[in-house]
Amino acid sequence: MTNQGADNIQKDQMLKTVKESEAETTIVMLPSDANPLGNVFGGMILKYVDLIAGLVAKRHAGHANIVTASIDSMTFSKPVYIGNALILKARINYIKRSSMEVEVNIEAEDLNKSQKVLTGTAYVTLVALDEKGKSTEVPKLILQNKEEEERFLEGENRMEQRLKNRKEKKKV
Repeated sequence: MTNQGADNIQKDQMLKTVKESEAETTIVMLPSDANPLGNVFGGMILKYVDLIAGLVAKRHAGHANIVTASIDSMTFSKPVYIGNALILKARINYIKRSSMEVEVNIEAEDLNKSQKVLTGTAYVTLVALDEKGKSTEVPKLILQNKEEEERFLEGENRMEQRLKNRKEKKKV
């Protein structure tokens, strides 16, 4: 078991595990969620991705106001149809002072056939704000196994790439 940033952690600073904040939800897709041919709108799926990512970040940060900074690497690899159960599984991968990367895996379950298929993955960056709207520190992560350590490093690399991309866009 390792603590992210353990050298800088004060004894009174809170630590949380990935499991403490993860979430899963299931929503049946209705005709109002889809186009006339029965494909669920990507924007509808994004809405649920944003909601569950915000829930995970709020569970982790506690008292802070949570806002979405970015949603990137959202892929729709398979369609979701009217009548499917949309299953979203979310977990924190990476923490950087006030920002958190939440990974959301999206499945569609054909309820008539009892078959599930991975339909997409999204990486959502959320920021914790204090009552004055300024970024505020969130608890560090306790990484409990190799998988969590790998996800943390991958999240760190994605965060560095996001910051690099933002700097390049400002130059243009």
